[in-house]
Amino acid sequence: MNTAPRPFDDIRALIKAMPGPDEAAAAAVRAREAELTKPAGSLGRLETIVEWLAAWQGAPRPHIDQPLVAVFAGNHGVVAQGVSPFPQSVTQAMVANFASGGAAINQICKTFDLSLKVFELALEVPTGDITQGPALDEKACAATMAFGMEALASGADLLCLGEMGIGNTTVAAAIYHALWGGKPEDWVGRGTGVDDEGLKRKAGAVAAAVALHREHLGDPLEVLRRVGGREIAAIAGAILAARIQRTPVLLDGFVVCASAAILQALDPSALDHCMAAHVSAESAHAEVLRRLGKPPILDLGMRLGEGSGAALAVGIVKGALACHIGMATFAEAGVAGKEG
Repeated sequence: MNTAPRPFDDIRALIKAMPGPDEAAAAAVRAREAELTKPAGSLGRLETIVEWLAAWQGAPRPHIDQPLVAVFAGNHGVVAQGVSPFPQSVTQAMVANFASGGAAINQICKTFDLSLKVFELALEVPTGDITQGPALDEKACAATMAFGMEALASGADLLCLGEMGIGNTTVAAAIYHALWGGKPEDWVGRGTGVDDEGLKRKAGAVAAAVALHREHLGDPLEVLRRVGGREIAAIAGAILAARIQRTPVLLDGFVVCASAAILQALDPSALDHCMAAHVSAESAHAEVLRRLGKPPILDLGMRLGEGSGAALAVGIVKGALACHIGMATFAEAGVAGKEG
C-alpha cells in the first residue's frame, strides 16, 4: 500500500489543527457592552461584530491597527469557451491599474486607511480549460494555496480578500455546482457583462466541466484543483492561514466565496472566523451566502470584485469597534444605568 505523503496532506493537517474562538475574550466584550451608555442591544450587529473580532483576535479589547486588503489575480483556460466578453489580457491590465492607483479598490483603501497588496499568479500561463481537463495538478494547487498563506506574513489584524481574473465567475460557478448540485444555470451569472448567448456558454461550460470531473468531485480539494483556479486556491490558503494565526477575515463577493465554500466542505467550522462583507449583484451570491451561513454586512448592488465590498465593510467594522472602545460606561459618564 502506497503511504507516501501527497501535496494536499499538509492542507488537511492544517484543517484539523484549526483553533477555535477565544470565548473569554468574547465574554469580556459582552460584559463591557452591557455597561456602555446605550440601551442593551441598541447597536444591533455592530455589537456582534466587535464580539467576533475579540473572539478571533483572542483579545478582550480588539483592535484594527493593520488591516490588509489582499487581491489575488489569475487567468483561466476556460475563457476559450467564450464565457467572457473580455480577453485574458484584461487581467494583467487591471493588475497594472491597481499598481498605479487607478482602480476602485485603490480609492476605497485610501478612504479607510487600508493597506493593499496585489498578488499575481502566473498570469502568462492560464490554468487548464476545465471543460477539457483539470485546472491544476495537485502539486501546483497545494503550492498555490501555500503561496496564498503568505498574505498574512505582514501581520495583518483584519484580512479582506479580493480577486481579479477574467473568466473566474465561470470557475466559481463550477465549484458551487460541483459542491452543491442543482443545475448549472442556478450558479452562473453575467459576470463582467455577458449577453444571453454568453450566459448560455457559461452554463454549458460549467455543465461540461462538472460532467468531465464528476468521479473525482467527492473530495473538496479535488473540486478546487479540477474546476478551480489559481486565485481561488490562493484565497483558500489565505483564509486557512488567517484561521491558524487568529486573524478575522472579511470575504468579498461571488468568487472569493467559492474559496470559502471549499473550506466549509472540508470542515463545517472552517469559516467561523469569517464574515461576509456584502452580497453582490451576481445572481447566485445570495444563495451562496445562505449556504455558507454568512449574512452580509452590506447590500449595495455591487459586482465589481477586486475586494471592493470587503474593503467598504471595514468602515462598518471600524465604526463598530470605535463605539465599543470609545463609548463611556454608565459609571464613567455618571449616567444612571438600568435598574434591576
